[in-house]
Amino acid sequence: MKFIVGLLFGILIAGGIVWYLADQRGDPAARDAKSKVEALGREAKQKTEKAIDSIDWNTDTISKELADTGKVIRRKAKEAGNAIADATADMRTTAVIKAKLVADTDLSSLGISVNTTEGRVTLSGKASSPEQVRKAMQLALDQPGVNEVISTLVVK
Repeated sequence: MKFIVGLLFGILIAGGIVWYLADQRGDPAARDAKSKVEALGREAKQKTEKAIDSIDWNTDTISKELADTGKVIRRKAKEAGNAIADATADMRTTAVIKAKLVADTDLSSLGISVNTTEGRVTLSGKASSPEQVRKAMQLALDQPGVNEVISTLVVK
């Protein structure tokens, strides 16, 4: 549970960074990143609430388990917690990378979409030069928890 709370806190920090940058630059790309971070936060909250609701907290069931085995185990909650932790980590990674793209004035964050799945980051969209592709990929790969970056960025 501490891990999940930590990840949610990380998303809030990344959201705060994007929010600050959006307010400071007045940049449409920053506003777009801000709205994506807000959506990621809402999604993480919904997944957390769903996992908590799925736990069987019936006191009769708990009493029976204690009488039968001497302990109470909720494996489903653990699996849900792991799924939430993984999804939250991916969302946090995406938000932080997007915030870094917005902060970098050399990169067109409006033209670059970021998607993270199990530590694999995919960058898609448009870049104005191969140097921007390299820079965006390096920025993503430098993020802790990222083990692979795939770029489908098109140079225009």
